[in-house]
Amino acid sequence: MEIRLDAIGIVSADIAASLRFYALLGVPVPDFDATEDHLEATLPNGIRLMWDSLDLIKQLDKNWQSPVGQRTGMAFHCGNAAGVDSVFSSVLAAGFKGSMEPFDAFWGQRYAQVVDPDGNKVDLFAPLG
Repeated sequence: MEIRLDAIGIVSADIAASLRFYALLGVPVPDFDATEDHLEATLPNGIRLMWDSLDLIKQLDKNWQSPVGQRTGMAFHCGNAAGVDSVFSSVLAAGFKGSMEPFDAFWGQRYAQVVDPDGNKVDLFAPLG
C-alpha cells in the first residue's frame, strides 16, 4: 500500500478573498460561485489545494472550533531572491498583509511572510545567489 500526501485543506471564512490571495502566489484557482462551500485546485505537482467554508466544516463537525495560533504552514518557492521581493510587493499591493518583510536569512534563503485572509502565515522563499 502506497501512502502519499494528496491534498491540503484551508477552512476559510471568505473563500473569494482566499482565492484572490492564493492566485497571487501562482495557485491555479478555479472559477468560484459564491454558493459553493468546497472547491479545489490541482497544483503543478499534483497535490490538491482545497477550500472549505466555515459553514460546511461546522455542518460536518458540530464540535469544530476555530484554531488559535499557527498550527501548520505553507511555503512558496519564488524562483529567486528578486521573486520573493516581487511576490511580497504584489500581495501587499493587492491589499493583503505581510508579517515579515523580505530579508536575507542566515540559512541561505531570501525569506518573507505574508498573511492570507484567514490569518494563516505563508512563507515566501528562494535560495540566495
